[in-house]
Amino acid sequence: MWQIFWNNIRRTKRNFSQEEGHALHRVLGARDLTMLGIAAIIGGGIFSSVGQACASGGPGVIFLFILCAIACGFAALCYAEFSSRIPVAGSAYTYAYASFGELFAWIIGWALLMEYSIGNIYVAFSWSGYFTHLMENLGVHIPAWLSTDYASCSVAAASGNVDLQSREMLAWNQAPVILGLRMILDLPALAINVLITWLVFTGIKESRNASNIMVAIKLIVIVLIIGVGILHVDTANFKPFLPEGFGGVMAGVSAVFFTFIGFDAVSTMAEETKDPQRNLPKGMFYSLLICTVLYILISLVLTGMMPYKLLGVDDPLASALAYKGIVWLEYIVSISAVVAMASVLLVFQMGQPRIWMSMSRDGLLPKKFSEVHPRYKTPGFSTIITGLVVGIPILFTDEKFVLDFTSIGTLFAFVLVCGGVLLLPARKKEQGAFNLPYFKPVFLPIILLAIQVCIYVFSEKYFFSQFHDLGLLFYWSLMLILSVLGIIKNWNLIPLLGLAACGYLLTGMSANNWFWFFSWFGIGLLVYFAYGYRKSKLARG
Repeated sequence: MWQIFWNNIRRTKRNFSQEEGHALHRVLGARDLTMLGIAAIIGGGIFSSVGQACASGGPGVIFLFILCAIACGFAALCYAEFSSRIPVAGSAYTYAYASFGELFAWIIGWALLMEYSIGNIYVAFSWSGYFTHLMENLGVHIPAWLSTDYASCSVAAASGNVDLQSREMLAWNQAPVILGLRMILDLPALAINVLITWLVFTGIKESRNASNIMVAIKLIVIVLIIGVGILHVDTANFKPFLPEGFGGVMAGVSAVFFTFIGFDAVSTMAEETKDPQRNLPKGMFYSLLICTVLYILISLVLTGMMPYKLLGVDDPLASALAYKGIVWLEYIVSISAVVAMASVLLVFQMGQPRIWMSMSRDGLLPKKFSEVHPRYKTPGFSTIITGLVVGIPILFTDEKFVLDFTSIGTLFAFVLVCGGVLLLPARKKEQGAFNLPYFKPVFLPIILLAIQVCIYVFSEKYFFSQFHDLGLLFYWSLMLILSVLGIIKNWNLIPLLGLAACGYLLTGMSANNWFWFFSWFGIGLLVYFAYGYRKSKLARG
């Protein structure tokens, strides 16, 4: 097993060295990576999906934020361990290639496509909503049929929606019809995708500078919202703190986990990072810690300012401020939301091409995907394809589907990364590099038992409902097996806890999520066996 791992490592580094004539620019430090991580994490989540989570679980949703942060923290430790051993672009794909082999690497690369490209579709939709609202406040009217996605309008019309003044019905009824097809499209979402694609194409320095400016703006605004919002909190809204029980909290898994998606995008920048063994882990941890604190504070402020049921809207921050009559800050929020979500688009659009570049180096994708632009020193062709993968589905999909699809794919990728660390051979500690600390696996069953006790104390009803849920029964059976294997094989507690936390979040996904998830991977396997299996460097020897 160890020999296979080191052979894969050498092959990965050799593939990288063959591209040295077209190397990427190493210009990113720990501060830049932290800013990029914050840029990715704080965006569509805090300005949009956090409202859905609060509407599901009430003030108690902070427990889900803490759980997701813990899961991401363990995953970040595993990412850091991998990145310190393999400082090459490609993120979890490269790590899976080294630890699991080619097939699993393809699967995780396909999962990351769900996170970065598909996730950017949701962010583009959210950006469009805030941008349209901002333009309306400035006196510029964008017709509903030019700022709404076709799928939502079609569903509203088919369901016989009686609210004829809803944006979807207005778009459906006002849209011009050409050859029997209503011309409904989200033009702002398409436009921002084109702009971001061009910016990422032109260079990493330009992208970094733009990202740092946008992050600074949105952090100032979010701190301002928290500071002003605290003065308008009504503590009566916190009673009860868990109005829907722990089951209601878990119902917001997709929305809450989506708010954390992005910290791992930092690891895709390995080849553009100075001293990646030290700076990549710092960038991931600093950004994750800062964003977790902000998420907990903002969710408490929102649920304290207005009844939690009213927060299930596309613009929860603006709605809470409007509810309290804080109009001056509402305008600032709209502007900062436009900036914040543009920065998320920027970071995700930077991450996806670098994953494809690594897959191409291994022969799993055509060589064109690994070409570095001679002038801009960016993966030019992959960047353009990423823009198309994000832009085209904007024409026919909707936000809800994309949100669930992205969350389940990312969690699956995290599970594979944590599992991959368990297979890594031991190594001597390297001075100046990140070294994953070791804790005995005997603590895993103790921690899992403590969690069950907490669930029973906070929500006795949810505790007993677990025994009637096939997904949760499977999960706890798997945890029992992992606990036994961990003790027998003396595995590290940290990746085991990563598997436990991410796996638990997966149990909150609906059957519909799993259906589309496996359908997506079925398509991915067809692509792999049609091209990658025959063309890869392993197949060619």
